[in-house]
Amino acid sequence: MPAAILPALREHLAAFVDDNPEALVFTTPSGRPIWRGNLNKVIGWSTAVGKLGVPGLHFHDLRHTGNTIAARTGASTRELMARMGHDSAQAAMIYQHATSEADRAIA
Repeated sequence: MPAAILPALREHLAAFVDDNPEALVFTTPSGRPIWRGNLNKVIGWSTAVGKLGVPGLHFHDLRHTGNTIAARTGASTRELMARMGHDSAQAAMIYQHATSEADRAIA
């Protein structure tokens, strides 16, 4: 987990999560688990991306963007794999490929 988000996560845990080690970190307002089918509604995704002016943006696009930015910093394949939680270099190479194309275009 990136160190930069630890303060916000600690704050969230203190304010919203029970001391029970089995407690969920993020839930719906009623305390139920967030799952793929209710995430967008729970977080108000459509409203947020509408305000940003990017209504076609999907939540998963944030992961892709973050990893592309990480690849542009010079992160190695192994570092990208750790960041994404993948066991295969194939997924990490997608982000490095995007960076290679951008480098060629800039040149």
